[in-house]
Amino acid sequence: MSRPAIRFNRLRETVWHNRVNSKLHGHRHTLDSMPAEDDCYALPMEPLMNIVPRLAKADAWLFDLDNTLYPAHTDLFAQIDQRMAAFIMSYLGVNHVEARTLQKAYWASHGTTLNGLMSEHSMSPEPFLEFVHDIDVTGLVYDQRLDAALSRLPGRKMIFTNGTLRHAENVLERLQLAHHFECIFDIAATGYVPKPHSSAYHHVVAVSGIHAASTVMVDDSVKNLLPAFELGMITIWAAGKPEWSGPPPAPDAVHIHHVTEDIGAFLDNLFPASDCA
Repeated sequence: MSRPAIRFNRLRETVWHNRVNSKLHGHRHTLDSMPAEDDCYALPMEPLMNIVPRLAKADAWLFDLDNTLYPAHTDLFAQIDQRMAAFIMSYLGVNHVEARTLQKAYWASHGTTLNGLMSEHSMSPEPFLEFVHDIDVTGLVYDQRLDAALSRLPGRKMIFTNGTLRHAENVLERLQLAHHFECIFDIAATGYVPKPHSSAYHHVVAVSGIHAASTVMVDDSVKNLLPAFELGMITIWAAGKPEWSGPPPAPDAVHIHHVTEDIGAFLDNLFPASDCA
C-alpha cells in the first residue's frame, strides 16, 4: 500500500484558542486573528510541518478509547464516574462525599481509581471493572468522517485503554469502528497497571513489536501522553472535558506535539480522500 500524501496547511483547528488558551492566558482568538499553523499554539510544541514527515512514515497508531474516539461532550464517562463512586460506597462502607473524595484522590495519585483501590485496600480488580463498565452506550453516534479517515490511515492501528476489553468492544461496536483495530490493550493486558505508568507502555511496545519512534499516540489525558513522548512517540492530545481527562497542560509543557478537539477532522485533514484516491 502506497502512503497517501499528508496535507497540513488545512490544520487550523480552533480548540486551543477557543478553549484551552483562554483558560491558561485569559484571552481568546478568532479565526481571523489566528497565526499561521507553525506558531498558533501557546504550548512550546514542535511546528506541525516538522512532524508531518514522521506522521507520514508512522508504522503504528495507539488510540485511547473513551473521550478520544468519541466526543467528550457525549458524557458517556459520566456513567462510569457515577458507578465508581457507588462501588466505593458499597465496598468501603463510606458515604457519597467520602467515596467521591477517595475516587478523585486515587485517580490523581495512582493513575486510576482502580489502581488506588488495589494499592491501598488490596481490592481485586474484576468486580470493580465489571460494575463500573456496565453502562448504556446507545448515546454514542457513528462518525462517518472518522470511519473513512481511519480507513485511509496507513500503519497498524491499536487501542490502548485503561478500561476493559468488554467495554472497548461495546464502544467500538456502537461506533462501528472495530474493524479498523487489530488488537485492544486493556487494563488486564497490562497486568492492571494503568496509563500513565511507564511499565504499561513498555509492555504494549514489547508485546506488539511496534517501534516507539515511528508510533503515534492519541489520548485525551495530558498525563497519559508524557510516557509516550519519553519513549519517542508522536503525541496527539484529543482535548476534551477536564472533569474526565484532567487539567490542560502547563504552558511550558513540551510533551504534546499537536492538539485537536475532533480526531476525525484531524485525520481527515491529514489524509484527505482526494490524496488517497
